[in-house]
Amino acid sequence: MKNIYKSVAGMQEVIGQYRQILDDWPVINRQYEVETSFGPTYVIESGSKDNPPLILLHGSVSNSFTWYSDVASLSQTYNVYAIDIIGEAGLSAPSRPSYASGAYALWLNETIHALKLSTCSIAAMSLGGWMALSFATTYPDKVDKLVLLCPGGLAHEKASFLWKAIFYSLLGKWGQLQTLKLVGSKISSSSLSELGNGLTFASLTFKHFKPRTAKMPLFRDQSLGQLTMPILMLFGDSDQLIPASKSIKRLQQFARQARIELLPDTGHLIVNQADRILEFLISEIENDIPESHINKELYY
Repeated sequence: MKNIYKSVAGMQEVIGQYRQILDDWPVINRQYEVETSFGPTYVIESGSKDNPPLILLHGSVSNSFTWYSDVASLSQTYNVYAIDIIGEAGLSAPSRPSYASGAYALWLNETIHALKLSTCSIAAMSLGGWMALSFATTYPDKVDKLVLLCPGGLAHEKASFLWKAIFYSLLGKWGQLQTLKLVGSKISSSSLSELGNGLTFASLTFKHFKPRTAKMPLFRDQSLGQLTMPILMLFGDSDQLIPASKSIKRLQQFARQARIELLPDTGHLIVNQADRILEFLISEIENDIPESHINKELYY
């Protein structure tokens, strides 16, 4: 893992903190690795095997801690597999094949096969959303339902976002607040104490981890036409990384069955969405929805 961290000491600090978080996972779980051609992939499984499977994919410069506040609720209805993405700040292999290689769809397919799943639903955020779209457009028959939180690949991301986050991570408490404002919206200093260890851990990761610098490529129109499964996409109206309006327009064009919700006063960080996700996953989806719709509802 040393190649994706700035130093061995920094790597040890981040991984050590992450292992402590996993020791305190909010629901009974099983943690293990599955083998892929890209190296081992780390999985935190929770829930009952009697329930349908749900894959969770986090975003960039992160790990499955992203789902900490949602996993207990999701695990009551689904057998949940929170997966650390390869090449990110989790416990999976440090492999980073190029985005254009098709490797990430293959990696996720190998991971799902290793989990002995024929089909599954997927909930994914940001970079994980890009990977979920890559998988869903390559293997559409293997995806039951797809939940995308501020996904990449539908509109060009803003390059300045990442470098601002890295810079702020070096500036202590003040920098933590600026990072929170960057990923969220209308955040006050009181949010620091509310988020507590979560924000501290995110800042620690940005400080020591080497983020991917390549931009997520846009999906071609032909690929997006493969998205025939039920889809829920959530976007923040104040997302400073990926333009919400452009992403929404592209998904509407090629996945007219999609349900799209634009969350007011919300940035790129979209968490605590278990209720919304479950409502969508367990609901009856009509087969002939005339067009995608945007539901602008008050978001707390």
